Amino acid sequence: MCGCCAGGDKDEVDLNERTSLRNPTKSRGCTDVIPLIIFIIFWVGMIYIAAFSLVNGDAWRLIYGFDSYGNTCGKNNKMNSVSNKSGMDMTDREFVFFMDLTNMMKSLEICVKQCPDKLISTEEDLMNFSVETQSMLCDYDVPLSNYLTSPRATDGPCPLLPLYPNTPLLSRCIPSSFGNFTKKVADNIIGFLNDSGIFDRIVSDLMASWKLMLLLLGIAFVFAILMVLLIRFLAFIIVWVIMILAALGSLAGTGFLWWTYYDKMQEMNEHEATQIPLLQIEIDSETAFLVYSIIATILTVILLLVMFVMRKRVLLVVALFQEAGKCIVDMPFILVQPIWTFLALVVFFVYWVVVLAFLTTAGTPIEDTATGHVTFKDPEPIRYMWWYHLIGLIWTSEFIIACQQMVISGAVARWYFTREKKKVVCPVGRSVCRLIMHHLGSVIFGSFIITLIRLPRWILMYTQRKLKGSGSEIAQFCMKCCICCLWCLEKCLKFLNQNAYTVVAIEGTYFCKAARKAFTTLVNNALRVLAINSVGSFVLFLGKVAVMAATAAVGILLFKDSPDLHYYFLPVIIVCLFAYFIAHSFLSVYEMIVDALLLCFCEDMEINDGTPGKEYYMNTSLMKFVKNSSEALANLKQQKAGKDTTDGVEPEEAHPMKEDRME
Repeated sequence: MCGCCAGGDKDEVDLNERTSLRNPTKSRGCTDVIPLIIFIIFWVGMIYIAAFSLVNGDAWRLIYGFDSYGNTCGKNNKMNSVSNKSGMDMTDREFVFFMDLTNMMKSLEICVKQCPDKLISTEEDLMNFSVETQSMLCDYDVPLSNYLTSPRATDGPCPLLPLYPNTPLLSRCIPSSFGNFTKKVADNIIGFLNDSGIFDRIVSDLMASWKLMLLLLGIAFVFAILMVLLIRFLAFIIVWVIMILAALGSLAGTGFLWWTYYDKMQEMNEHEATQIPLLQIEIDSETAFLVYSIIATILTVILLLVMFVMRKRVLLVVALFQEAGKCIVDMPFILVQPIWTFLALVVFFVYWVVVLAFLTTAGTPIEDTATGHVTFKDPEPIRYMWWYHLIGLIWTSEFIIACQQMVISGAVARWYFTREKKKVVCPVGRSVCRLIMHHLGSVIFGSFIITLIRLPRWILMYTQRKLKGSGSEIAQFCMKCCICCLWCLEKCLKFLNQNAYTVVAIEGTYFCKAARKAFTTLVNNALRVLAINSVGSFVLFLGKVAVMAATAAVGILLFKDSPDLHYYFLPVIIVCLFAYFIAHSFLSVYEMIVDALLLCFCEDMEINDGTPGKEYYMNTSLMKFVKNSSEALANLKQQKAGKDTTDGVEPEEAHPMKEDRME
């Protein structure tokens, strides 16, 4: 039986079995089937919620709004008859009109053909507007002939006068200007001023520049690919420039603090020599600079020592960056993975939002017998469906992202554990097949762990935002601490999961065992991991910023002289955001490849020692970071020399251990 921590491989593995270079795919089976079954059952529930929502909900109510009788404006409501005024055909009445804009919560709402676009101050004006536009502004059962005599109140049947010019916003009739209302009333209506002039200019700028914006996105795409290639060839220079600048900056800052302290001390000595009384603030300032100088000196010494100790690890970072570049050159389709992941996330988010819209409007209509108004009450099961749907959002989105991580890790592991790396056939496609056929359960289990951490954090964030400004400050502080701790735990688990997927791809083991192996490997190589996640991450961040800055420079050159734009900086800013996202998509793959290569490198050192029969899979550029690198390189040269002298012998006979670890 396949499971997480039970069944399958034994924990005690024979040493000869571990060191042999057998192909793990030959004995690879399904992993973590129980989480896979649970996830399938969970999605059966998601489909049920979707079907229930589509049958009982009406998402058009959110878009077009509805009147006080439960009729959705702009739609035929014949199937929703609850009261004598519900179930009406509102196809030609697309806008919600309020009888009293100063009290919208209690106002009668009806659907109208047209919002009043001019001042209506008398009953005659109200009647004339309805005759001219055929937009009836009184209740449905009030005939046009009674407009002059019908009562005007918050609950109808006719609106309170005067009516100021309205404009439709989200299918609701709201005032075109709030100058005739008090600030409190204006805040209750919409909460912001409707400055249509600025909005129109912004929209016109975007419409006028969309072709150039698409061109700039293509340029950003090219810049991102060039940055991947530049990091491969210039990683050595970039990393050491960053290290040197960090050291010089620390030394300069410490020197400046000591110089300032010395200057303060000299100034105070001069004051004492001339018997000028010293202020307490001057004494405190001198003491503060002394403390700052001592702390800066200690931190600078620690930084220099760490840089000295990690110098070889930094060289490993450079080597891994170069190896990642070679990996991308040999497997260019690996850069396409973020596109498929993005499309899958977009499709899922659209599905989730649509279902959420229908679920939100799936309440049961209830008529108030006193007023005839209809309200919608959510049944008790819908509240649980909300939480179920929210869990589905987190779990499924994390599952999609985890699938990308597993595919990349599997492709990198196959490329690494292959002797002839140039001859790797369709590694990305085979990694996808291995994921679908064997390791979906492991990915589901890893994404579920993230869900268990993220959901409580979201709940705490929502609660903290709702309770902001109320309650004790101690409770607020404790809640923020809990949110921060959960955030840190989530980041650590996501990093561990990513490395666990690499172990799963290499060994074909279960998630729990792979996570334990990944954790042990990361702890045993803490300095290497620290170097990659500090220096390496900063280099990639610089690459993202460089792509964004280069795209912004081109955008400014293209937009600055355009006569059709009012604010040319707006399309430039939007393009910069998308350029950063494009660069992040490419360089995040680069980062995943580097992390996977580090784990493969550590696994290679654990199962091999460079001796004949147990040769390293790593390239020669990485062998210098192994303790017995000279012996390994000598054995590799000897093996190549032997290969040249073996004529007429099958490769399997000449090199029986030359079998690839990943197939």
